[in-house]
Amino acid sequence: MIPANNPALVSWVDVPSGSDFPIQNLPFGIFSTENLSPRVGVAIGDMILDCEALADRGYLQDAGFPLELFAVDQLNPLIKQAGKLGMRLLRERLSDLLNDDGVELKSQEADRAACLIPQKEATLHLPIEVGDYTDFYSSEQHAYNVGCMFRDPDNALMPNWKHLPVGYHGRASSIVVSGVPIHRPCGQTRADDSDQPTYGPCRLLDFELEIGFVTFEGKALGQRISSAEAEDYIVGLFLFNDWSARDIQKWEYVPLGPFLAKSFASSISPWIVLLDALEPFRVAGPVQDPEVLPYLQQDGENFYDIGLSVGIETGQGDETIVSRSNFKHMYWSMVQQLTHHSSNGCNIRAGDVLASGTISGQDESAYGSMLELSWRGSKPVAMTDGTERRFIQDGDTVIMRGHGERQGVRIGFGEVRSKVLPAID
Repeated sequence: MIPANNPALVSWVDVPSGSDFPIQNLPFGIFSTENLSPRVGVAIGDMILDCEALADRGYLQDAGFPLELFAVDQLNPLIKQAGKLGMRLLRERLSDLLNDDGVELKSQEADRAACLIPQKEATLHLPIEVGDYTDFYSSEQHAYNVGCMFRDPDNALMPNWKHLPVGYHGRASSIVVSGVPIHRPCGQTRADDSDQPTYGPCRLLDFELEIGFVTFEGKALGQRISSAEAEDYIVGLFLFNDWSARDIQKWEYVPLGPFLAKSFASSISPWIVLLDALEPFRVAGPVQDPEVLPYLQQDGENFYDIGLSVGIETGQGDETIVSRSNFKHMYWSMVQQLTHHSSNGCNIRAGDVLASGTISGQDESAYGSMLELSWRGSKPVAMTDGTERRFIQDGDTVIMRGHGERQGVRIGFGEVRSKVLPAID
């Protein structure tokens, strides 16, 4: 067991019951306040540990982490320089400083006051500068559901689907952090009873429940990352809402796949939960049949038991949970996704984002998009305020949450919350 994952650890910082951020988590992000410039922080309970302030007071330099790695508005310099081992050592160092049995920081009242910031007083920023973004299509149930809708149950999965992790290159510039509202996109659509397209606001706006991961610096162009090495290049995970305009997508996706229907916005949660913190939630994946090619074969338990939920908050402020799913409902693992991504020699860089694709379980309540939950709009979903939703309306706020729990320890991601505003004229 990684020492910082010890379920018996308790912090001297108060951690409310049910918090996503106990001492066993310590996710990284970027925050600022009215008086503090953007910098690296770590969530602990309802507080943020200011890593720049820690380093400035000498708590991190002896461990090999200079001040300039924390006085930044993105995590990229830190993860690029630290690498897998360095981030592990940093998390262990922070765990030691926050451990109730330790005295080094606990006994210094002035330093404690300077280094701990209430989350409610902070603004959370996009934690990384996203270099490249790849979205996968790795939940079998989701792929099957979509195939049934647009083809037929006997031909639901395309011939390549069980042989490789299907993915596409997305738009990095439109990835935004939780709390940033999005505007309904405009684009071309074509009605089923017409042979001519029209241009205007999307009518079938949808969310996609996903988990993304961010990478360390990879290998040089032309070199490949093997499945045995892949986890060494994964920093950590976050919640990811891959917004989709279904009517725009239907018209434009042939022959080259998603374009304007996806590139208008994707929303991520602000905290990066390190892969090390998720060790207790590893589980075995599905039996992959047919057997995958040798380069995609993997050892160990590379899937994660992380419960997920999606809520829709209407303009009246009432929230309805419309989906409860789990990250373990994947056919292709993150290891296989990253391995396949680099298998042609594509170079991976520090701060790249790879997303899972919509996560859907077998039960209808575990479907990860409105496309599935309402079955292309044929089954309206009831809201607690008495209204119904087939797709997302202007004024709605979509909220995604996720956490794993073992031995009384909850490791969570916080939430990604995004309000939909009308299309811009």
